[in-house]
Amino acid sequence: MSKQSNFSPVKILTRLNVGALTFNPDEGIIRGWLGSTPWVLIYSSEAAEPILSSNKHIDKSPDYSYLHPWLGTGLLTSAGQKWHSRRKILTPAFHFRILDDFLDVFREQSQVLVEKLEKEAVKGEPFNLFPYITLCTLDIICETAMGQSVNAQENSDSEYVKAIYKISTIIQNRQAKIWLQPDWLFRLTKHYKEHQRCIQILHGFSNKENMKLVAHFYLHSINLGKKKRLAFLDLLIEASQDGAVLSNEDIREEVDTFMFEGHDTTSAAISWVLFLLGSHPEIQDKVVEELDRIFGDDEDKDRRITMKDLQEMRYLECCIKDALRLYPSVPLIARQLREDVQIAGYTVPAGTTTLIVTYMLHRNPATWPSPERFNPDHFLPENCQGRHPYAYIPFSAGPRNCIGQKFAMLEEKAVVSSVLRKYRIKAVDRREDLTLLGELILRPKDGLRVQIFPRK
Repeated sequence: MSKQSNFSPVKILTRLNVGALTFNPDEGIIRGWLGSTPWVLIYSSEAAEPILSSNKHIDKSPDYSYLHPWLGTGLLTSAGQKWHSRRKILTPAFHFRILDDFLDVFREQSQVLVEKLEKEAVKGEPFNLFPYITLCTLDIICETAMGQSVNAQENSDSEYVKAIYKISTIIQNRQAKIWLQPDWLFRLTKHYKEHQRCIQILHGFSNKENMKLVAHFYLHSINLGKKKRLAFLDLLIEASQDGAVLSNEDIREEVDTFMFEGHDTTSAAISWVLFLLGSHPEIQDKVVEELDRIFGDDEDKDRRITMKDLQEMRYLECCIKDALRLYPSVPLIARQLREDVQIAGYTVPAGTTTLIVTYMLHRNPATWPSPERFNPDHFLPENCQGRHPYAYIPFSAGPRNCIGQKFAMLEEKAVVSSVLRKYRIKAVDRREDLTLLGELILRPKDGLRVQIFPRK
């Protein structure tokens, strides 16, 4: 692989695709250099297994360090003993019984989204779906994480919403542009001042004083006999044991991490599956038939979605999974090796950065016949038998897999089903005409244009 110094978001996936097809297509591994840093690119399930299945190779690459000013060393960015300890503490927060408490938030914010889309249905003209979904998932994550709403769908110009977008762009620029990577050089640029302003806004929203206010609000609600709505923050405060296990700073790290990981990733997944269903009306019709069976002739648009409803959306789940196969929210997984490891018959030395290219791994024709085709049948039970456990990793895999993947799937089902019960979607753009950005998440450069029409 040739030496490259400019991994722009627009070019990176193209280069990786070309590299995988040109060098070692069968072994699923390429070596290369980025400046003075050795890299190994991995794009087959067999080559990915020694990394993903290991309890040793769990350290993220140095590229994640640009997230530290915002997220600290929470579950996403921490390493070693801190990561093991934090994972053990946080796992109970994502128990299925606890996720049931989030369903009201999914339903309420999905209904806001449906109402916001009505003006587009009335016009019937092409529009970019992505911003609508992004604001909806931001409202969902704020309320489920902290019990507070930023009303992003009603006020997309809020400081918090703009800070989320701005800091993500700055971090991506630092990862892609070598001259922005040294801290001392970064501090000399105009981006640093904006970076610090965003940090101040984001931390201000999840700081100790806000935690106290939320805790006071919940106690007041309990005293009034109102039903308490659980939030991720409550679970962290409970787990903190008055600071003995988790300090206020630890709690802020995890709340910010949950906000970051649970916002853009789910918005991308929901947008892609709606777009793909709009490109394949015959598949969309099958999803709607499933929803009609679940909800019957119920005309009440405000009917509360239950956990049982979501569990019965089996074909919709297959659609979401194949959308995540084609367009994984996180297209690349980067790990830093602390010791030598054997991969595909090669010894990869300690100090190497391994880049597992999920986007390419999910297109391996040995596993996925006609890999570019959107085909939810890939995930029917009979078609999953015998598949390599690391052939499909939209939420990573192994010990360091995504702790919130059940949360994400429930949210995605709730939002997608709410939209499809009200509207028929027609994709305007063709997949082959889209330009993909390999940023913090996989997103379309110019959005996803669709039309929507009322179902009744």
